Amino acid sequence: MRTLVTGGAGFIGSNLVDALVDRGDEVLVIDDLSSGRRANLERALAAGAQLLEADIGDADAVAGAFARHRPETVMHLAAQIDVRRSVADPVFDLGLNVGATLNLLEASRREAVGRFVFASTGGAIYGEGSDRELPLAEDAECRPDAPYGQSKLAAEGYLSLYSRLYGLSAVALRLGNVYGPRQDPYGEAGVVAIFTGALLGGERPRVFGDGLQTRDYVSVRDVVTAFLAAGDARAEGAFNVGTGVETNVIELGAIIADACGTEFEPEHAPPRPGEVRRIAIDSARAVAELGWTASTGLREGLEATVSALRDARPEPLP
Repeated sequence: MRTLVTGGAGFIGSNLVDALVDRGDEVLVIDDLSSGRRANLERALAAGAQLLEADIGDADAVAGAFARHRPETVMHLAAQIDVRRSVADPVFDLGLNVGATLNLLEASRREAVGRFVFASTGGAIYGEGSDRELPLAEDAECRPDAPYGQSKLAAEGYLSLYSRLYGLSAVALRLGNVYGPRQDPYGEAGVVAIFTGALLGGERPRVFGDGLQTRDYVSVRDVVTAFLAAGDARAEGAFNVGTGVETNVIELGAIIADACGTEFEPEHAPPRPGEVRRIAIDSARAVAELGWTASTGLREGLEATVSALRDARPEPLP
């Protein structure tokens, strides 16, 4: 299988690329390395994967890559994922999450790609869940609270359009809060990596607000199997990829601290405006139509994450 992966040098993407290479796919990664890391692809590149350092917003670069590689499947993970940046610069967010996605859809149409799998969001698309019965299924109202969620929803609309107009087989995976090995603890990385990095460094993690806000945390290992299942299936539309379980920030921090062999004594900061208070997503449709289910328990997954980040930390100077 010839598979093209955008954002393949990133946290989720590189884990997916490893799995694709392991099953024997011919993999081309397109990544501009603005947030992804070439080091994440060392094993895959040594095993025959290829990396094209390019911006998916460059239509000519995308078209050339598709014409050369002629992918049978596209896994589209490259995105602008910083919610705060989307608020500060919604036009930039739109350009990458919608405009660049259209470049890929157009190239897929021209090259008769057989399957297009899009990484969407299961939290930001649905918006606040406090006044609704959780977990939310795919037919719940989508009411994004930030341009990031709106841009992902718009991109899903274009997937549906290309499916109707051109027969492109396309699926969107609405991911929960993904965590696991290779998640960067320093940027807009996600609370698991940030907490782990702080605790391993002997620092006090920062909690915004009271720490009782909840998320649906799903292991990158399970997310990778969801992408593989979606790529092999024929079902179309949007699929939630999560556990259906709410975990608040204080509970999460306590588990991570235990895995780090320390106590969780966070510093509290004012709540961030616009942050979703509660969310969890129902993945029953993925179970029924993709044959996928989350199999990694939260404690097991967090312990694996802590172990990986501990191993990746630089040795202290003598």
